[in-house]
Amino acid sequence: MELRKATQRRLTNLRRGCKRPEPPIERLRREVSKILRPLPLENNDDDEVDELMEEEDCFSMGFPKNANETSMLYSAPRYSLIREVGRGSYGVVYEAVRRSSGARVAVKKLRCDAPEKVELALAEFWALASLEKKHENVVQLEECVLQRKGMAQKMSHGNKRNKQYLRLVETSLKGERIMGYPEEPCYLWFVMEFCDGGDLNQYILSRRPDPRTNRSFMKQLTSAVAFLHKNNIVHRDLKPDNILISHQSGNPVIKVADFGLSKVCAGLNKFEHSGDDHVNKNIVNVNKFWLSSACGSDFYMAPEVWEGHYTAKADIFALGIIIWAMIERITFIDAESKRELLGTYIRQGTEIVPVGEALLENPKMVLHIPQKTRSIMSEGVKRLLKDMLAVNPEDRPDALQLEQRMDQVTCAA
Repeated sequence: MELRKATQRRLTNLRRGCKRPEPPIERLRREVSKILRPLPLENNDDDEVDELMEEEDCFSMGFPKNANETSMLYSAPRYSLIREVGRGSYGVVYEAVRRSSGARVAVKKLRCDAPEKVELALAEFWALASLEKKHENVVQLEECVLQRKGMAQKMSHGNKRNKQYLRLVETSLKGERIMGYPEEPCYLWFVMEFCDGGDLNQYILSRRPDPRTNRSFMKQLTSAVAFLHKNNIVHRDLKPDNILISHQSGNPVIKVADFGLSKVCAGLNKFEHSGDDHVNKNIVNVNKFWLSSACGSDFYMAPEVWEGHYTAKADIFALGIIIWAMIERITFIDAESKRELLGTYIRQGTEIVPVGEALLENPKMVLHIPQKTRSIMSEGVKRLLKDMLAVNPEDRPDALQLEQRMDQVTCAA
């Protein structure tokens, strides 16, 4: 376990090894035209004013912290904010209670005061709102609310009559602030299911190794990624920080979260006959849908992501790194947060290097799986991990193949 100077090295290698990403304006313009257009419109009242809700209809602070920031919020709410549970450079996450039922929810508040923040917020909204079905291992979005100028407005995916929503999209497209003056901040509030077990780092590292938990988590993670890929979503930032744990059903349940870097891959609409009905199918193979924005967290990035030319198979690589680290309890110290995190790496002298970066520099490098000499990892898991971490994406299983193979893997320690 070592301290890695992650930030500078990552930026250096991105400049050296990656193709220049396509301009955000062009990329988001395609997202708007290809993603939003085919989706059904919801809550599209002709009069935009009818969609607006007074502030007291939504949220309320349950504690006085950061009173200046939240003093404008809702005094007779549907939700009561209880406490802050997380904070990052782009937003704050609260534990909250739905007043009508007393159920706990998570509320993520994202300030949309810059184009890059708007882009992250819209990416998460587009991904979660595009899911027509629920999955036990993907965090569920209950609603999204846009707050601006003392008013709150429920967001609906693809609503081209919602002027505030279109202004957010335009902010991303033009790469400049158009939402108003700084003294009139705009926020997106995401109401999601609450996960009470922390993230995968916290859960795994606070407990003794358990082969049954490892196997359960491997199957749940694989099922979640297969579901996302089947629904044309590439996560692009799979890592233990973005994998939450819920205990609400008794046994620990994995929840893949944080879709700020995700990509909804839009394909051609095709109508298929099913009996007397016409079924609209969005035909796209995410394993052939090429992406160019080099994004993610360096310890989990596939070699081709560093180059800026990759597909959904990059998620399979990231999943392989996570599973390998989880089984063997391989950790490193993050240079910025100083936290101990699950993640596999290659040692080069006194430095530790992300596996994907090392494979990019030396594609013939042989990965030593397992890494620890006393590991009792099963042969089936060894073979599976080597396939998931193949240098060539074509040699990796896709998410559906991985889900089928995971059912045949014996217990891993």
